[in-house]
Amino acid sequence: MDVFEAIRSRRSIRSFEDRPVEDEALDQVLEAGRLAPSAGNRQDWLFVVVRDAAKRKAMVKACNDQAFVGQAPVIVVACATDAEYRMSSGLKISAVDPTIAVDHMTLAATALGLGTCWIGAFDPSAVGKLLDLPKGVVAAHVLPLGYPAETPAARPRKTLDEVVSREG
Repeated sequence: MDVFEAIRSRRSIRSFEDRPVEDEALDQVLEAGRLAPSAGNRQDWLFVVVRDAAKRKAMVKACNDQAFVGQAPVIVVACATDAEYRMSSGLKISAVDPTIAVDHMTLAATALGLGTCWIGAFDPSAVGKLLDLPKGVVAAHVLPLGYPAETPAARPRKTLDEVVSREG
């Protein structure tokens, strides 16, 4: 699958098969995140892989009781390792760099026949405590990962003319 096909076919998956994700496939997804660009090539991120059933279940509560999070055989938590560093634009890299990495992971997962759902509705403090994250490391995104047990239809998208302005 080429990148454009992965972009067109990626969906938010909220139902997963009861089937483990092979180490090789997981490593390819993580490698896609590792290769993502970052501000100043700082790579201020940490990807925490959660496979333990009890921890996945506990993640549900930290993710606003979204049960499907715990149903996924793998949860990847993308963390920022320098939550205060700002780019010259003023944006915190903790809000940008892990986001780029997770986007790469979602597309790699799609290309491998895996499904993901980008979770932004969670309590970073609860996730950090559950995963025993070191001081200064902050959970930025939660990414359930597994084989899809559903095939959602594409959601409506605005046209290119609605979202692009040229030269100003």
